[in-house]
Amino acid sequence: MTRENLAECILSIPDFPKKGVEFFDITPLMANPEAYKFTISKMSELISPTNPTKIAAAESRGFFFGPALALSMGLPFIPVRKKGKLPRATIDVDYELEYGTSTLCVHKDDIGPQDRLVILDDILATGGTAEAMCKIAESAGAKVACCAFFMEIDFLKGRKRLEGRTVVSMFVK
Repeated sequence: MTRENLAECILSIPDFPKKGVEFFDITPLMANPEAYKFTISKMSELISPTNPTKIAAAESRGFFFGPALALSMGLPFIPVRKKGKLPRATIDVDYELEYGTSTLCVHKDDIGPQDRLVILDDILATGGTAEAMCKIAESAGAKVACCAFFMEIDFLKGRKRLEGRTVVSMFVK
């Protein structure tokens, strides 16, 4: 398996979820055990040098990679969910998406000043989701070890919103 082979596991869907948006469907990647295992291995290699203590991933597509990476690296997984989905006291941040607004939440007792978090999502587009997760981590006193993505859409300039932080991704499109 190579990175080039992985491109075959990513489908481009035009005008989804609305006209003018190009959606990248990565579910075929997970349907291919060899490709998925290779991806988790390579993403672990990108993340390891940042010495993280926990992996925080955004609902829902960040969950495709977060638990598998955490398990692979022997680290705790911290779910970052939409408002109303977590049962204990939370830290909340409102943010803008490419096509709307939302609120992200994490349990207050899941992160603290002793933590170095990987902020993880499947795709870096405009950077709004990752920036919101960084704000949550930093408001709890945690350090952002890195922001990690399977794929980055370069022309949307999401990396710019994450300036001053280490950003790693397997693909840049």
